[in-house]
This record gives sequence, structure tokens and C-alpha cells, in this order.
Amino acid sequence: MSTEVPRRKVLAAGAALAGSAALTAGSEGTAAAATATHDKEKSKVKPTIVLVHGGYADSSCWNATIKELQHKGYTTIAGSNPLRGIPTDAPYIASLLDSVTGPVVLVAHSMGGTVITNAAAGKTNVKALVYVAAFVPDIGETQGELITKYPGSEVGPVSVPVPYTKADGTTGTDLYLSKDGQAAFAADIPTADFNILQATQRPFDADSFTYPTTAAAWKTIPVWGLVAGQDKAIPPACERWMYHRANARKIVEVPGSSHVVMISHPRIVAELIIDAAKSVG
Repeated sequence: MSTEVPRRKVLAAGAALAGSAALTAGSEGTAAAATATHDKEKSKVKPTIVLVHGGYADSSCWNATIKELQHKGYTTIAGSNPLRGIPTDAPYIASLLDSVTGPVVLVAHSMGGTVITNAAAGKTNVKALVYVAAFVPDIGETQGELITKYPGSEVGPVSVPVPYTKADGTTGTDLYLSKDGQAAFAADIPTADFNILQATQRPFDADSFTYPTTAAAWKTIPVWGLVAGQDKAIPPACERWMYHRANARKIVEVPGSSHVVMISHPRIVAELIIDAAKSVG
């Protein structure tokens, strides 16, 4: 009886076993690689997003943007800016930054830009600064100088001065946005929404325009910027100039937006913030 047939069966069985082993090894290798990639992604710590509002507003102005950020899994904190000027506002926000564990992407709107420029100086946990239609002053500059550097700001005539008594007994002046301020401040949101914003606003001390900047965090921390193309509070030309001076890594323009771009175009604002977070994460 010939042994050729049994030999062929043995060889075929061996080949099958070898192929099966190779497939199993390949499958296990692919699974191991996928697990390693997943573990690597999980090990990345997403930065906390800290948002700072400006004048005529409160932290709720970030609500729509926060919704977008939280949907993408980012922890968010909307800081309450005192709006008393650099000597008060910057230390207050600096203390908030000190309370955050891990990396931070610090975002500001309008006058909040001046605050974060001062507050973030020396903060090693702040990995990116995102300026949203915001001031980006250099050391020694005031907001009063910057807002008049280019023509186009219309908020002055719709700002209502209201005297108030300071803790030391002296008299200060708060500035409120009047009911006629929509065209200058928030032209691209519904009037009903503006009426709520105007009714719930937090005024800012008029001296905020006179305090010189004492630090410029943007000189050591990467910057992202957003220009509101129809901004009549801070002229768009001024925003562009400040962002370019700060060597912004990315500048986004929203051509039809008013000053409150985080309310009228929250997704675009959130996308820029996420871009900054991914770049430094």
C-alpha cells in the first residue's frame, strides 16, 4: 500500500495548522495594536477650557459655546470676571487658574482679553490663549488706546455712566450698555435675546480703560484669534493687528459677525478653541 496519500494528508494538515496560527497571530497583533492605540488616546489629558467674559456681559454669554465644547468631551469653566480693571480682575482670574489641575486653554472675549493677557503670565499650566473678538494689549498699553487705534467703535455713545460708591468711600463710575446698544454690540442676534443680555449685563468700571497692562502672556504662550467681521465695539482692523502682533498660530474671521460672536456663531468659536486644545494637548 502506498504511503503517498497519507503523507499528502499530513502535509496538508500541517499547512492548515500553520495558516491558522498565522491568522491567529495576525489577529492578536492587530487587536494588540488597536488596544495600544486606544490606551495611548486615553492617556492623553484633554485640557480644561477656561472662558473669561468681557464687559456688558456675564459668564452666561458662553453658554452656547460651552454646549459645543462639552459635547466634544471638554471640561469647561466660565470664570466670573469682576470687571473692575486689571488690578482686580487679573489676580482674580489668576487665582482661578491656580485652582485647575492639569493643562488649561484660556479663552477670552472683549475686555476679558486684557485680563487673561495679565493673568496668564507665569502660569505654566496655561498652554494656549484664545482671543475671541478681544483685546490683546502689550505691556504699558491701555484699552483706551487700543479701542481708538482704528476707527469703527460705536459703543461709546450707547454706554450709560452710573456712579457707585467704592469700598474706600470714593466714587467710581460703572458703564452699562443702553437699550439702544444692539446695533453697536450685538447686531446679529435676535432682539429678544439682546433684551435679555442687556437686562442681565454686568457693568464695567470706566477706569478699566485707563489701567496699563503690566504683563503680556502672549509673548510666551501660543495664541489663537477670532476676528468678528462686523464688530462695532472693537474694530475688526484692530483685532487683526493685535493678533498678528501676537504671532497668532491661527486667525479665523467670521465676516458677518457682531461683537458677540460666541453667541451668534458658537460652533465656529468652539472649533477654534478645540483646534488650540488639540495643538497643545
